[in-house]
Amino acid sequence: MWHYRNPVDIHAGRGTLAQLPALLQGRRALVITFPEAVALGLDARLRALLGDRLAAVETGVQPNPDVSWLAPMYERLWRDHADVDCIIALGGGSVIDCAKSMLAPTPSGTFAELLALLAGATAPDAGRPRALIAIPTTAGTGSEVTPWATLWDQAQSRKHSLHQPWSWPEAAIVDADLMLSLPRGSTLASGLDALSHALESLWNVHRNPVSASLAVSAAREIIATLPLLLAQLDNVALRERMAVAALQAGLAFSNTKTALAHSLSYDLTLEHGVVHGIACSFSLPRVMALAMGADEALDALLLRIFDADSTDAAIDRLTRFLEGLGVSTDPGSYGLDEAEWPQRVDQALQGPRGRNFITTGATR
Repeated sequence: MWHYRNPVDIHAGRGTLAQLPALLQGRRALVITFPEAVALGLDARLRALLGDRLAAVETGVQPNPDVSWLAPMYERLWRDHADVDCIIALGGGSVIDCAKSMLAPTPSGTFAELLALLAGATAPDAGRPRALIAIPTTAGTGSEVTPWATLWDQAQSRKHSLHQPWSWPEAAIVDADLMLSLPRGSTLASGLDALSHALESLWNVHRNPVSASLAVSAAREIIATLPLLLAQLDNVALRERMAVAALQAGLAFSNTKTALAHSLSYDLTLEHGVVHGIACSFSLPRVMALAMGADEALDALLLRIFDADSTDAAIDRLTRFLEGLGVSTDPGSYGLDEAEWPQRVDQALQGPRGRNFITTGATR
C-alpha cells in the first residue's frame, strides 16, 4: 500500500508569471524577495502586475534564513500588514522558506512562539494563516511544492524544520525566464540540490511508484542538462529543462522527504558554511554505495539513471559527473577528516532525515 499527495496548484512554462494576478483571486499580497530583485527589474515587474493588490515588498532576505533576522521581520510584517491575505515569495529556497515562516500568526505576535512550535509545542491558534504563492528563481530548491522550510539558528548551532499543514504553498509559478540571471555558482548549487532531492527520494523508506517515476525522470534530465547549462547560462531552453527537472524532483521528495545526504549536510553548513546545494550533493556517491544492494528495485532504478550495468559503474559515473562540474567528492575538501567520516554517517543516520534512508547500520 502507498499514498501520494501534493496539493500545490502548479503553473509552469515561460511567461507564466503573467498569471499571478489571476491566482490572487482579488486578495491583497505582500511580496517577499531577495535584495537583487530590485536591480534585476523583478520588483518593478511585480509592482506593475499587481497594482493596488500589492501591500508591500520585503527585500531583506539573506541566504540560509536565520532566526536572528527572521524574528524582527516576522514581528514587523505581522504588526504592519496583519490584514494581508497572501504572501508571494519570489526567489530561491531561502526566500520561499523565509516566506513560509511568515504565514501563521502567533497569539503574542512574536516569533518566539513560532520557534516553540518547531521545538514541539502545541500549535498556537491565533487566526487563519496566510496563503502562499511561490515563484522560484532557481531550479533546485523544490520548496515551491513542499511544506518544509529550513530555518537556522547559527548562534545556537541549530537547524529547525518547519512543517505544518498551512506551510504548503497554495500555488507555484515556475517560469524559466525568471532564472536567466542566475550566476554560475548558484546555477550549479541549485541544480545539484535538485539532483540530491531526486536521488534521496529513491533510496528512501517512503519511496512509492509515483515519487520514483518523477525522481528517475528528474535525475536523468539533470545529469544530461546541467553541464550544458553551465556552459550556456543564457540558454533559456536549457533553463526550462532544468526548471522542469527540479520541479519533478521537488514533487518526488514532497512525499518522501530527504534522507542521509541531507542529514550529513546540515552540520557542514552550520560548522563550515558550505553552500547547501554542495553540502548535500558531494557525498552522493558515498551514500549511493551504502544504498546499493539494499533493494533490487532501487538498484534497477539507479542503474537506469546512470545507464550502468553494475553498482561500481553507476557510482563511478556519479563521481565523474560531480568532479567534472568542479565539485570535489572528498570530505577533506570541506574541512572534514576522512577518519571521522564513518562517525559522521552514524550520527546522520540517527537524525530525522537519516532515518528515511533505505538501509541503516553499515558505514564506509
